[in-house]
Amino acid sequence: MEVKTNDELFDVSALIDERFGKRGTPERAEAEERAYAFYTGQIIEDARKKAKISQAELARRIGSDRSYISRVESGQTEPKVSTFYRIMNALGCRIEFSMNL
Repeated sequence: MEVKTNDELFDVSALIDERFGKRGTPERAEAEERAYAFYTGQIIEDARKKAKISQAELARRIGSDRSYISRVESGQTEPKVSTFYRIMNALGCRIEFSMNL
């Protein structure tokens, strides 16, 4: 195992601010929205693969087309909440919400 020196350490928050803009800026909000879309797509793709369902089959089940599922999974588009529920239902997933009190 290699030991890191202080010269190799860096501030992750500063790196994020540099790449995506400071917290509260429009650039940062846009980057966060892209990240949420990507994350949502990954959740759907993972669930679809675990269910052993093709993109075409998932699209058929929700009344859409394969290219839409592909765009969602890649984070290019984010489904409406109602469509997200339909997708999760078609994959046999249950959605739960809880409050942190």
